[in-house]
Amino acid sequence: MSTDSKTCCGCNPTDAPSLFEAQTNSDTPAEVSHVSVFTVPKMDCPSEENLIRTAFGSFDGTVTFAFDIPSRSVRVYHPDMAETVEKTMASVGLGATLVSLESVDREAVQTAKELAKSGETREARVLRWLLAINAAMFVCELGMGIVAQSTGLIADSLDMFADAAVYGVSLYAVGKAARLKLKAAHLSGWLQLVLAVGVLLEVLRRTIYGSEPVSTLMMGMGVVALVANITCLLLIFKSRNQGAHMKASWIFSANDVLANAGVITAGILVALTGSQIPDLVIGLMIGLVVLSGARRILLLR
Repeated sequence: MSTDSKTCCGCNPTDAPSLFEAQTNSDTPAEVSHVSVFTVPKMDCPSEENLIRTAFGSFDGTVTFAFDIPSRSVRVYHPDMAETVEKTMASVGLGATLVSLESVDREAVQTAKELAKSGETREARVLRWLLAINAAMFVCELGMGIVAQSTGLIADSLDMFADAAVYGVSLYAVGKAARLKLKAAHLSGWLQLVLAVGVLLEVLRRTIYGSEPVSTLMMGMGVVALVANITCLLLIFKSRNQGAHMKASWIFSANDVLANAGVITAGILVALTGSQIPDLVIGLMIGLVVLSGARRILLLR
């Protein structure tokens, strides 16, 4: 789930980002000669960063990125192929707009790459923990959601899966060929699509035939998920300013805390009103968000 994060960073999108924000997908190619600066209004979490990287998968290491997610800007370092880069950015569907095209200082790009790699091991370790926590919570929440007849819990488990898929694809792609990254992203997209459609159909079924969500189980599991996501925030805390990806991971996990609060609130409302509607509403909202993310991944070529 996403929220407006423009206030997280006061940088102008056209300003050069910190060297620690240079997130690369390969060694800096020797023929790099230009940098295209884009504003990307729909980019506010690691999912969107991963979509952009995957869209350039067929370029086989001829481009390098510097992401500033809080300011929703991307700098793409590339050879003399600005028009192709602009078309590829547009194909991602995040509303990217070219701000400027500049000549590049290749030594500065190389320095940025080396500084970014210095924190790679620590960040990878954090991402592995995030992957493990989100994957475990996906299984637990899905099972409890079925038992409690709660579409809210099932949908929140789907949100956990979406997070785990993002972190898993990012880790899998490290050191591997760009085409494998594209295949991995498509796999996560298909899995998200199947689960999202399943949740939406379940919301429809329970709307028609009725259900009796167990509010105590909803609230109990919601609290467990809340603790898990707070743990994720604590894991990210020390690394949250060491690159745009980790900043976005911090924002992403903070948004998940809000989703957990939504499930808990729905459970309270179910207990007070005896109605299934709060549970159906929260399930529908979370399911639609993940369905939209799956669609964007599967449109990548």
